[in-house]
This record gives sequence, C-alpha cells and structure tokens, in this order.
Amino acid sequence: MMGKGIIKKVAGPLVIAENMKDANMFDVVKVSDEHLIGEIIEMHGDKASIQVYEETSGLGPGAPVESTKEPLSVELGPGLIGSIFDGIQRPLDDIMKASGNNLKRGVEAPALKRDKKWEFVPRVKVGDKVEPGDIIGTVAETELVKHRIMVPNGVFGVVESIKEGSYAVDEAVATIKTEKGARELTLMQKWPVRVCRPYKKKMSPNMPLITGQRVIDTLFPIAKGGVAAVPGPFGSGKTVVQHQLAKWADADIVVYIGCGERGNEMTDVLNEFPELIDPKTGQSLMKRTVLIANTSDMPVAAREASIYTGITIAEYFRDMGYSVALMADSTSRWAEALREMSGRLQEMPGEEGYPAYLGSRLAQFYERAGRVMSLGKTPREGALSVIGAVSPPGGDISEPVAQATLRIVKVFWGLDSSLAYKRHFPAINWLNSYSLYVDTLSDWFNCNVDSEFMLLRTRIMRLLQEEAELEEIVKLVGMDALSAQDRLKLEVARSIREDFLHQNAFHEEDAYTTIDKQCLMIRLILEFYDLARQVLENGAQIELLLSLPVRERIGRFKYISNLESKKEYDSIVRAMSEEIGSTLKREDF
Repeated sequence: MMGKGIIKKVAGPLVIAENMKDANMFDVVKVSDEHLIGEIIEMHGDKASIQVYEETSGLGPGAPVESTKEPLSVELGPGLIGSIFDGIQRPLDDIMKASGNNLKRGVEAPALKRDKKWEFVPRVKVGDKVEPGDIIGTVAETELVKHRIMVPNGVFGVVESIKEGSYAVDEAVATIKTEKGARELTLMQKWPVRVCRPYKKKMSPNMPLITGQRVIDTLFPIAKGGVAAVPGPFGSGKTVVQHQLAKWADADIVVYIGCGERGNEMTDVLNEFPELIDPKTGQSLMKRTVLIANTSDMPVAAREASIYTGITIAEYFRDMGYSVALMADSTSRWAEALREMSGRLQEMPGEEGYPAYLGSRLAQFYERAGRVMSLGKTPREGALSVIGAVSPPGGDISEPVAQATLRIVKVFWGLDSSLAYKRHFPAINWLNSYSLYVDTLSDWFNCNVDSEFMLLRTRIMRLLQEEAELEEIVKLVGMDALSAQDRLKLEVARSIREDFLHQNAFHEEDAYTTIDKQCLMIRLILEFYDLARQVLENGAQIELLLSLPVRERIGRFKYISNLESKKEYDSIVRAMSEEIGSTLKREDF
C-alpha cells in the first residue's frame, strides 16, 4: 500500500498535507480517519494543498491523508434521471437514509444505486465491430428517456458476448475483444469532471431553443447549443426565469444546478418539478430532469465541483443524441467559492479579490456547450445549451463575474430591479439586453414561423426604442405637447410592454406561448398601429381610437389557449378593421 500523507495545516476547507510525493494534481484523496473527500489543487515538492468537499472543523495536524490515484469523476449510467445529487454526485436521498436530515461528514454512498436492476435491450450482435460512442443497447430509464448505453472512450474491438436481461449498473452486459485483451462493459461508465467529453465535430448553432417566454423567443432568442447569461440584482426574478426555462424549454433533458443558492429555492424546485406536467408528453417533468443541489449552507468547496459535475452529466446525455438544457443558478456563488479557496491558498488576488484565472475558468465551463455530432460509426446530433444566472452585488453588472461572463456568452438577458418593482415579469430590460444569435437564427424563424417574422421583430424593437425617447420629452413638457402620431406610438409601445412582454409564470395559458401564437400577438399589435395611423392621417380623433373596445381584446389575447389562437386572431382582426373604420364615419357625422 502506498505511504499515507499527514496533515500539516488546516485552514477552513483547505488542508495542507506532507509526504504526498506519490500523488498527482486533481487526485481525489480521503482525509483523516473519517474519510472526508477532497481534491488536490496544488503541489509543492511533497506538500499537497487539498480542497476538502466537507466540513473540516475538528481536523488537526497529524491526521492521515490517502490518495485514491483517481481524478474527481462522476458515474454515468441509468439512474441519473429523476435523482438529486450534491456537488460531488452523492445521492441526497441515500445520504438522508444514512444520516438523517443534516449531512454528516464522511458519509459515502454510490451515485448510482447498485441494487436496482435495469432491463437491457442489445442493439449490436456478437461479431460486430464497435468503437467509442457506438450504442450497444438501450435501457428504458423513464417513460420519457431511453438511456443509450455507449462504448466508453478508448475501447475499439469486436463484440464477443452480449445478451438481453436485467442487470445492475455495475454488472457486465457485454464483452469486447480489444487489442489489449477482453474488456467487459457495464451499464455505467466513469468520467473525470474537469475534462470535456469528446465529440466528432461542432456545428453552427442555427436552430432556436424555444422557451415559450415571449421576450426571450421573439426579442432575444438563444440557439440550441448556445450560451446565455441572466444577470440581475436581488429580487429581480433570476430564479423564476431559470425555473421557467427548465420547465418549458424545448429540450429532451434538463440538468438544474442549484449552486450556492438559498435552500428554499431548491425546495421549490423539488416540490414543483415532480408535480409539473411536461406539455409535450403529459408525464411528470422530473422524469427528464437531473438536479444537483449545493445550497449556501453546504460545504463551500463542493460548490466549485457542482458546476463541473452538472455539465459532465449534461454532456453524457448530449452524446446520446439528446438536446440538453443546463441551468446554473448561480455562477456568482461558484466564483465566490473560487475566491475563498484562492484567498486561503494565498494567491495574488485579481479584481475585487477574485482569482486572476476567473475569466479562463468561466470560459472553460461555458465552452463545453454547443451543438455537436457525437462519436461512433453512426454519429448522432446532440445539443447542450447553458444558461447561467449571475448575481452581481447590488445589481452592478460592471463587477468581474458579470463582465467575464458577458465576454463569453452570446445572449444577455439583463434583469432590471425597476421593472421588478413595477411587477413587470419577466423583468428582462428590452433596452439593454441583446442576443448575438439573431442573425444566424433569422432564416429559421422566417422559414418555420412566418416569412416576415424578423421584420416584425425589428419593428417592435424600434417602437420600444422610440418610446424611451418620447418618455423623456413627456417628462419635460407633458403628454399634451405630443402630436397625435406620437401619442399613438406611446400607446402601442405600452401595449407591447403590457400585453406582449409581460408574462405571468403562474397562469395556466400565459406561462407558455407557442412561437406561432407569439407571431400572431405581434401582428395584432402592429396591425392596430398601422390601421390607427392611417385613420389619424385622415382626420380621426386619437381619443376615440384609444378607447375602442377591440383594444381590450388585444390585451386579453395572451390568455386564449394556444389551440384557439388562430380563430380568435381572425375574429379580432375583423372587429378591429370595423371599429377603426367606424371612427372615421363618426367624424364625418
């Protein structure tokens, strides 16, 4: 057995051990007799700096440290879906059985349950040649997810034996004859979390991730395989936006990481998700979700690992050919964990005390998103979209984490506290948010939704921009000083804000809007604007136009079910042309 190291110094989650010359960087180590899990993050001669993922109170110099000679890895196989793990992939339900409601130190539990049997159906036969990424069989994990068992990385050879039946995740289901001899394959494989999973090629993100949130899909869309950031101050609705995206986004699998957030927010997720019905399948949303919870009262160092654990699990499902959406709530708390560890290591601090490598670490994380062709003889297309919440102190997005994030991501949904105070949700500010995917996605929208979709979007953006300029004038000289055309512009912009951009996350019909209905809503508002402009030029009174009954119907259109929307749209358009036409007749009279 290798020589054990000895603890020399303990500083919060940082432990320095000596006599560790046999160990390597990023090895997982067992600290003290309680077998606390840690990871080596620095080496100096035979001294190792260890980031301990559990509470270190009561540890002292002289306690033993033993390296496992393996990097921090996650178990990937059937049983991930519907589970809730902590930051280093320990299943919280099993830990609760072992230690009660509060996490005790040194509790070990395998990530995937070893006693559960899965029905394995082979997809290859004896004598077939296989390579990494090939699907050798499937397991029906839930009603929604067919788990594809893939050949692990680095395994090339010929299938010697494979048979159908019930297996635990660690039992051999097939034997592959390789150049180095026979290799048994199980339902489960391991993967180090800090290493990206390989793929054949990365493709351009030219399809949108439809979320059903109007301000996102129409104004600031995100592509499948894209990255977005949701920065915003306290109470502006970051978590609700994340929850909405997790519930409604057009993805096969959702991975939700609660990283350093309040415990009650994770509780909301845990209570809501099993009860929520997936609109596409009619099953519980939990049947396609993996949750990783590392709340603010859990060990700070494990926060740093939770992000990597989550994205590795997401990459694994991407490799199967699924579209995966990953929510990280919040990357600021992860950066705080980095800052704490960096301070304990006595590294030279960068801006606001964050380590100098903050930007590169964030980039490493976000760069793992993308739309890819997987490995294997018959490659599959999978996409991993990453949406990270950022919680800048005081809502100041000039701070380092927000700035480093904005340098990498292509979509910025800036949440605004003044909108949140006005109860306008989602509080995404339409004047300073942006999406750099608009150009690459415009063809898709024009082909699949409406040939004029991008034109309508541009008109809406312009009206909102002009409203902001007119608001300044109104503040100075009052509404009466505006021309009838400008008053109309203000009213239409208000309609865009209140009837289109404002969306109630807790209303049955309003929580999710199909992209076709979103297009009809824009058309209604702009058709009213165009018709009203025409009659104004012919001498109609602005007061009459603004008090027409059809405006109420336009406002209530969002509560019409998605199926009925086309019929209702046609009815409103007819009523609109009649009512607006009648204002002129009244004038003549």
